[in-house]
Amino acid sequence: MESQITEEKKTEITLEIHLDSTELGSFIDKAVENLGANIELKGFRKGKAPRNVVEEHVGEQQILTEAADLAVNDSYRKAIEEHKIEPISFPNVEVKNLKKEEGFTFIAKVPVLPSFDLPDYKVLASKIKRNEIKVEDSEVQQAMDWLRKSRSKLTVKNDLAQKGDFVQIEYMLAGKEPGSSPIQDGFILGEGRLLPGFEEGLVGMKAGDEKKGVELDSNGKKFVVDVKMVSVQNVELPEFNDEFAKSLGKFSGLDSLRNNVKEGVTREKEQAEAQRVRNEILEAILKEVKIEVPETLIQNEQVQMLETLKAQIAQALKMSFDDYLKSTKKTNKDILDSLKTEAENKIKRYLILREIGKKEGIEVKDEESIEKVFKKLTQ
Repeated sequence: MESQITEEKKTEITLEIHLDSTELGSFIDKAVENLGANIELKGFRKGKAPRNVVEEHVGEQQILTEAADLAVNDSYRKAIEEHKIEPISFPNVEVKNLKKEEGFTFIAKVPVLPSFDLPDYKVLASKIKRNEIKVEDSEVQQAMDWLRKSRSKLTVKNDLAQKGDFVQIEYMLAGKEPGSSPIQDGFILGEGRLLPGFEEGLVGMKAGDEKKGVELDSNGKKFVVDVKMVSVQNVELPEFNDEFAKSLGKFSGLDSLRNNVKEGVTREKEQAEAQRVRNEILEAILKEVKIEVPETLIQNEQVQMLETLKAQIAQALKMSFDDYLKSTKKTNKDILDSLKTEAENKIKRYLILREIGKKEGIEVKDEESIEKVFKKLTQ
């Protein structure tokens, strides 16, 4: 087998691959064997007809076509390994010559990751300064309060719902067909779990009350829901003392718990600051490079981002994606199109990290290896 690169573009490589008549002959033999295995001919058991009978029954053209398919699969794989090509999708194959006595020549246009020149990424990274991490007492107290609320007891409240109460509600888009199942949710009122304006509208309702035509706004998209208050419950918080701290684990008292919580808050802020620095470094490099991203990659990333968005909508808004589209008067294509720029930039960020990894001798394949790349940048 002979193979050579005849053209190399930023996002595509063209290979010309040739098999001589002997090499093609081995694939012809395999093609006859494959085709004969599924043929039932009078006087022979299935797959047991002699070769000449199979060839006469199937015809030379079908045998050559099968042989070419087998040859492409085998020789293309060997060619990309030989030339160290990393394809991102299946090749576009064009037959140049296919004759038993002359062999088989075909062209394979292979989509590949784009090549590009990196700027001096270490200089750019050095300009991004890390902020000092400070943890305020109020932040620690807020985390402590959350722990306390997580251990609260609930009792039925036969009165109007107020902020701080635990409420259970059912709601659905206004105008949905009769019999449609409502969305159910439960939360402490006033903690901002739902969209702005939604929770405020629940204050003053009691169990069994209903409100029709409640207008909500999600990122500038307005929709209307009907809501029912299922139940209202008092939230009884445990005493905030040493015994409470001991009940949470191996803590000697509130001071021990507070120190542990402060360490946790500090770690979270350090991680958030590290992520900010990462993002700013990537954005600085992104502004300095020109990367031609294949449309196939962008489309695949758009689809993945759309699936993530669907899950977020289901979790945050407690509604199906179809209902979300109806309420925002958008189509699936509208949402996909809106994700295109971010999808393209997301791929570019990955390609930048991958290229830096190559230069620094780090294979970028997971979060741990990405962390190694950033450590190199910030040393």
